[in-house]
Amino acid sequence: MNSYEAKQAARKARFEERAAKASAESASTYKRARSMGEAIPFGQPILIGHHSEQRDRNFRGRIHNTYGKAFALQDKAAHYASKAASVGAGGISSDDPEAIEKLRAELASIEQSQERMKAANKAIRAHKTPEDQAAALVAIGFTEAQAAEAVKPDFCGRVGFPSYALSNNNANARRIKARIAELERRSQREDVEQEGNGYTYREDTEENRVMFIFPGKPDEDTRSLLKSHAFKWSPSRGAWVRQLNNAGLWAAKTIRAVLDETK
Repeated sequence: MNSYEAKQAARKARFEERAAKASAESASTYKRARSMGEAIPFGQPILIGHHSEQRDRNFRGRIHNTYGKAFALQDKAAHYASKAASVGAGGISSDDPEAIEKLRAELASIEQSQERMKAANKAIRAHKTPEDQAAALVAIGFTEAQAAEAVKPDFCGRVGFPSYALSNNNANARRIKARIAELERRSQREDVEQEGNGYTYREDTEENRVMFIFPGKPDEDTRSLLKSHAFKWSPSRGAWVRQLNNAGLWAAKTIRAVLDETK
């Protein structure tokens, strides 16, 4: 597990811990609300005009609010469980120090799949009956179940792998090649640190972040400017950051122009 994967695992664990804590609090709060409700005899109405009316209304109001807190905590638990499940589900991140190697492995798999589909279509075209076509596919490495599925006509009567599947696969291959090229260019980038009027600007290649560092909390206008360009406060770095890519660099250039003009 590399440093990025360790961070992702720790992040997932934090979300899971928060989900478990909120779930436990929800259960205990719901149990308390039920216990409060059991103190009122079943079917007992509020006695209008009785000296106990206001106290009874207040008590019932607390029961209602306690149930509401339980349901809110349940929603909170579901929120963190969802965030935990999404960690690592977004594909290969540019923050991963092994991203280039992983992308190359993914590209190799896609290219292998492309050749496999082309070979299957060639084998199918060389035979006329579904039985012979399926046998030809098994001969080049397909399982019998895969071969039977491949020679089954689709809604247009086509057999084998349709042209759009090959086109989509090629598009994925081009996309991954472009990402690899971009990451290779980025790996040659040198760190940058420059002083501006009231801030330090930094391009950190190891962190894969472009960042603004201020001596204290920036004013509201500056914070709004940073947020409007997708910069987020990172307590661990003590800086306002976003990913070090072309969009991040362009946004940083825009922000610097404003800050250097106004300060």
